[in-house]
Amino acid sequence: MYSDPSQCLYCTDNQTLHDLMLPIANLRVSRAFLFKEQTYHGRCLVAYNGHVNDLNELSDDERNAFMADVAQVTRAMQRVFNPEKINYGAYSDKLSHLHFHLAPKYVDGPDYGGTFRMNPGEVYLTDAEYTGMIQALRQAL
Repeated sequence: MYSDPSQCLYCTDNQTLHDLMLPIANLRVSRAFLFKEQTYHGRCLVAYNGHVNDLNELSDDERNAFMADVAQVTRAMQRVFNPEKINYGAYSDKLSHLHFHLAPKYVDGPDYGGTFRMNPGEVYLTDAEYTGMIQALRQAL
């Protein structure tokens, strides 16, 4: 399924996007966001700038730049939140815009040893807490 860029939350920067995530930074070829739903403390997302359906549609240079952005964000997440592991998810079944979910996992935390849930709807923070997390991630980037 290839979605229409005019209906894409990443391309249009629409209210749905702002309801789900907060911007962290513009990177080489993508944007980094912090999920508002924080069951997985520090969960982020990296979305490619162009409306591309899949990683295999990128040239080698574009793919390398995107994956460098993903690695840059996960390094910052590791420094700031110190999770045991970071799970990567690139699903795009219903929204065909290349993006990676980055879900930190902690030994005694939710779903450790299993697949992270997309939107558990369990943990939301204060504006001050989100701001602190974003500032720490920006410094670590």
